[in-house]
Amino acid sequence: MSFSQILMKIDDILYTWCLIYLLAGAAVFFTIRTRFVQIRLLGDCFRCMFEKKSTDKGISSFQALMIATASRVGTGNMAGVATAIVLGGPGAAFWMWLMAILGSSSAFIEGTLAQVYKTWDSDGSFKGGPAYYIDRALHARWLGILFAVSLIATFAFGFNGLQAYNIVSALEYYVPDLSGTPIPLFVGGILFAVSLYLFFAGAEKIGWLSSVLVPIMSGVYILIGLMIFILNITEVPAVLSAILHSAFDVKAIFGGFTGSCMVYGIKRGLFSNEAGMGSAPNASASADVSHPAKQGLAQVISVYIDTLLICTTTVFILLLTGVYKTDSSLNGIPLVQLSTAHQFGPWVIHIITVAVCMFAFTSIIGNYFYAEANIRFITKNRVVLSLFRIAAAAMVMIGALNSLEVAWSLADITMGLEAVVNIIAILLLSRIAINTLKDYEMQKAKGVNPVFHEKNIGLNNTDVWK
Repeated sequence: MSFSQILMKIDDILYTWCLIYLLAGAAVFFTIRTRFVQIRLLGDCFRCMFEKKSTDKGISSFQALMIATASRVGTGNMAGVATAIVLGGPGAAFWMWLMAILGSSSAFIEGTLAQVYKTWDSDGSFKGGPAYYIDRALHARWLGILFAVSLIATFAFGFNGLQAYNIVSALEYYVPDLSGTPIPLFVGGILFAVSLYLFFAGAEKIGWLSSVLVPIMSGVYILIGLMIFILNITEVPAVLSAILHSAFDVKAIFGGFTGSCMVYGIKRGLFSNEAGMGSAPNASASADVSHPAKQGLAQVISVYIDTLLICTTTVFILLLTGVYKTDSSLNGIPLVQLSTAHQFGPWVIHIITVAVCMFAFTSIIGNYFYAEANIRFITKNRVVLSLFRIAAAAMVMIGALNSLEVAWSLADITMGLEAVVNIIAILLLSRIAINTLKDYEMQKAKGVNPVFHEKNIGLNNTDVWK
């Protein structure tokens, strides 16, 4: 068995038999413990998105939300959903939606904890995330470092290379034999230069760019899906019926569980929105808000944007055009491209290509933001940080030039390790997040703007909220 095959085996065991149960179980647990906070306080979720920051340092709640969404919303929202539909059937969509709704409670818990245990950076802005609350609340710096190393390996040196490769691959429609041309080197060079500039520019610049690009790219893609939805409105009842019938086809589910629509849908829902996996809290901690629960509530919207909007757009593009049923060889992004072309003609493929590139690029800057927060947890050495920024930008260029399958398989495994550590941590610390939510709701009931102090919930181990 080759090294690559060994990695694939480990990856399959980790995600299919371990992580999926941990993430789904935690999502159900937090939904019950918060009394369905993701539905009950949905209005507050939207209001908290637009809270103004109180200082000129750091980033706003909306910018933090867009950084988290930038990382969540990537090419997987197209390619991953297409794979789930092709291999699992239409019913995968239902389980994907269910896990987004349940999983958003996990996003609330980890986002709130990241805010409670955030700290100041050298420039007066905020930093934090799972590594920080593991260190401060669980008194396990070694475990925080393990989490940080896993996240850095996953996002800066694994998935960012993959996103760069996806950008180059999106151009294969125009130049079939890309590897024999200078195009990958040219694109890689541009990505290196832009990434290096943004990595050194810092959180405020990344937050601003994410708040501009994410709404634009998401809006354009959703608009395409909405037009297909309207043009095929008479087919919608049949599509919804097919989704529900496939979702509850007991024979299909339990006859081959690991390949069923239930498993594909749950996996796509959990791994697309990353709720509970420990990545988005790194952005949540950076927001300047008056109460930790506010950013936890805002993160619920990020999960909904990722799955209930972007992934659902892909679902209806595929199911309403029906191209996936006529050509079994199609999958991933090419299936999405040809499905839209089937409806509007070849010209729309150019828009999808641009969307793919924007999804991938915003993922690159969002992923880097997470990684830098964890480098800063491990060391405050400015030379190390500068070298890391250069190395991270170089990895983007390398990814544009090569299909680094082994590196990406390793990144999958390190992400699994990162997620396991975070899930255990937020389960152990969930009481703090629940008490923070109660404090928020008590102040709201009194008609005042919630402002947090650690003594409100009996804490004495935070930096910002004393």
